[in-house]
Amino acid sequence: MASVYILQCADGSFYVGSTTDVDLRLEQHQRGLGAAYTRRPGRRPVELVWTPDCDSVGEAFQLEKQIQGWGRAKRIALIEGRFRDLPELARGRTGRPRND
Repeated sequence: MASVYILQCADGSFYVGSTTDVDLRLEQHQRGLGAAYTRRPGRRPVELVWTPDCDSVGEAFQLEKQIQGWGRAKRIALIEGRFRDLPELARGRTGRPRND
């Protein structure tokens, strides 16, 4: 089984990744052995704030890439379970829907 995960970093930013072992990956991020993003000064400790299971590694990777393209407000809505807000948050400055 694979999972997508969102970490909230010590500086308030978010990191999105995917893995087959969330506990191991979280430990790696905490120890500074994760992605370059979470190794930067001020990013640790990190907190796991969202993680659904996916049916396959491919599905998890696809969802990871989709969420990485989202803005902060849309990620927060996802974390908070405000799924009805997601379409509105996908709209660009022109007011037209974006392909998120």
